[in-house]
Amino acid sequence: MAQIRHLAIKTENPAKLAAFYKEVFGLTELHRPRGADGPVYLTDGYFNLAILPNADQQARSGLYHFGFHVENADEVVEKIRKLNPAKAPKPRPKGRPYAELRTSDPDGNFFDISEHGFQDVKPLKAK
Repeated sequence: MAQIRHLAIKTENPAKLAAFYKEVFGLTELHRPRGADGPVYLTDGYFNLAILPNADQQARSGLYHFGFHVENADEVVEKIRKLNPAKAPKPRPKGRPYAELRTSDPDGNFFDISEHGFQDVKPLKAK
């Protein structure tokens, strides 16, 4: 069974929102790749919360996407393709340390698919 392990929130002030979740819920900072104005990745040791900048207003602030940790991404991709070929997952940009694939459900809610998981951050080198 796939496990939901990742949720992303867009905000105009990632540092402020991350500080809130750290202070109120005791979340630990996992990764901050671009300093104070960039994304902040938090964890409770099981679940990952990504606080993403929305300075360019590409999407409304709030829930942006969530992510599934799966044992076999190929099997999941095949199931999605059978249900809706137009929604076949696409690779995430190179150099992303988390999910390998992204697509959306029938209502348009984005979700990521990862075999390696969301907790053990191993930043990838861009190829």
